[in-house]
Order: sequence, then C-alpha cells, then structure tokens
Amino acid sequence: MSADTLASGNAMPLRASRGYWSGVWLRLRRDPVSMACLTVLVLIILASAFAPLIAPGDPSVGSVARRLRPVGTPGYILGTDELGRDMLTRLLFGGRMSLTMGILPVALALLIGGTLGTIAGFVGGLTNAIIMRAADILFAFPSVLLAVAIAGALGAGFVNSLVALTVVLIPPLIRVSESATTQVRSLDFVEAARASGAGAFTIIRVHILGNIMGPVLVYASSLLSVAIIMAAGLSFIGLGARPPTPEWGLMLNTLRNSIYSQPLIAALPGVMIFIVSLSFNLLSDGLRSAMDVK
Repeated sequence: MSADTLASGNAMPLRASRGYWSGVWLRLRRDPVSMACLTVLVLIILASAFAPLIAPGDPSVGSVARRLRPVGTPGYILGTDELGRDMLTRLLFGGRMSLTMGILPVALALLIGGTLGTIAGFVGGLTNAIIMRAADILFAFPSVLLAVAIAGALGAGFVNSLVALTVVLIPPLIRVSESATTQVRSLDFVEAARASGAGAFTIIRVHILGNIMGPVLVYASSLLSVAIIMAAGLSFIGLGARPPTPEWGLMLNTLRNSIYSQPLIAALPGVMIFIVSLSFNLLSDGLRSAMDVK
C-alpha cells in the first residue's frame, strides 16, 4: 500500500502486496541510520535471548568481598554491582526482562487497540461513540501517571506491570486505527464490495486491514521506546520487576546509592535503556519514511 494512493482516494483496491513490502525493505536498507539501529537491536535481542549461554556468571550470585569492582577488573569486564554480582551478566539477563516488558505490551495493545479501532471506524454510529469515548477517558490521564496508578492498584510484579502498560498503550492505537479505517471505508472499492454482497468481516479482512496496516504498524513501532522507558520507570519505583530479578530499571534503583563511588557502574543500566530506546525511535522514523506514511 502507498500512503499517497490512500490519501488520493483512488478507487482501486489498495491491498498490500509482496512487491510493496519488498519495496519497503529495499528503501529501509538504503537508510544507513535505520540499518545501524536495526543491527544494534538485533544484537542486543540475541545477546539477551541467549544470555544463559554467553553470560560469564550467575546473575543472582555475588560476594560482598568483590562489591563495586570498577569497569575493566580482570574477570569482571563491566565491574560488579553493590552486592558483588557481575554487571555484564546482570545486563544480559536484565535485557530479557526489559525487552519483554517493552515489546509485549505494544504487541498486546496493537492486537486489542487495533481491533477495537477498526471496528469503531468501520461500523461507526453508536459503536464508534462508545469505543472512542472510552478511549478518551483513558486519554484524560497522563500516560505515566495512569501506568503508575494501575500498577500500584494491582501490586508490583511482571504480570501487573504488563497489564498496566498494555492498558496505557491501547487508547492511542485505537485512535490511529479508527482514523485510518474511517478514511478507507469511504473509498469506492469498499462501496463496490458492499454492493457486491460481501459481508462486514470479509470487507474488513480483505479490503480494510491491508490498507490500514502500514500506518498502524509504524505508529506501534514508535511506542516501543516509550514502553521500554515506562517499564523501566515502574521497576525503578518498585512497581515492576522484584529483586533479585535482573531488570534495567530495577538495577538503576539498586545502584543509585553507588553513583558517587562508582558512577560508571551505576550508569550502565541507564545507558542500555538509552541505546535501545534511541534505536527503536530512529528505526521507527526510518520505517515511516520507507513506507511513505504521511
């Protein structure tokens, strides 16, 4: 699908084809910044996924005798934390939790919010009003405060943080998918499908989804960095992962008292959050340009 074609209201069906996605990948490959960010993310994801195989130690085993060893210490290339645990091992294992808490809520919100937004945009009327007003209620609260309130009400833990982040991310995805669906449903080929006797499910599956998938996916990719930062924030204030689970936000919290004695060690989890968030942001920008979403 081309966004220019969608905006022009062309009566031809705008279903995404294999050739279109091949073109998107080709344009994305020509963007060095996007490819560099994609490479960084792939390496971090693979390193986190295979942490049990490549980590030099156990993330939960430490020793008071070797606490807060500096970066470059023999046997501890990134030093040790306040309990003498290897920082490289903790960062690798922490990436598994942090990335999961960032990617999974976006995926769930995309599924739920995209479905509700598509239904609201296609059906219209009272259904649209109910769904969109419910989303507006959640929009009335700042995202961070809403996530903290939900996580605080449910209690600390991975699952509760996942629920809180998913709820916060659903409203913007509802709005984007509803807007895109409203534009597509008024085009001639959708009216022709209705006139031919096609059912609502068939029209949505064949004509609507292929045309709104691009803008919705691009917007969802931009939420990945937001979700990772919010997940780290919940863990930092004690509403996310629980000790001794390695998680970048929780590691920032436990290391905050060491910032004056070993500032580099204390900053390492924050550096990882920054790198991953920046990479997702830049990759999302590159994907938006490659898909020509305007």
